[in-house]
Amino acid sequence: MKKVKETVLFSVFIAEETIEREKSKAREIRRSRWWHQKCAQGVCFYCGSRVGPSNLTMDHVVPLIRGGRSIKNNLVPACKECNNNKKYLLPMEWEEYLKGRKE
Repeated sequence: MKKVKETVLFSVFIAEETIEREKSKAREIRRSRWWHQKCAQGVCFYCGSRVGPSNLTMDHVVPLIRGGRSIKNNLVPACKECNNNKKYLLPMEWEEYLKGRKE
């Protein structure tokens, strides 16, 4: 029987094998025409900054470690700053974070 390493975060158990599979899917999608068209305008999904297509990163709206998947409706182009700051936050948690920065 194969032993599966798991990541525990927010009472969610995600097998490392599942996360690796989703990362592999994301790499495939990153090479797709769909992703290149999504990034063509060079605008960050979160802050709206124009950073250019080559400076955008792929972000999982619902992070993999929170149960998100590498599917088109869960992937958005984000500037490196937003992607690094968002980390593992869910959309509503990210909105709260942004509100706190503006106050």
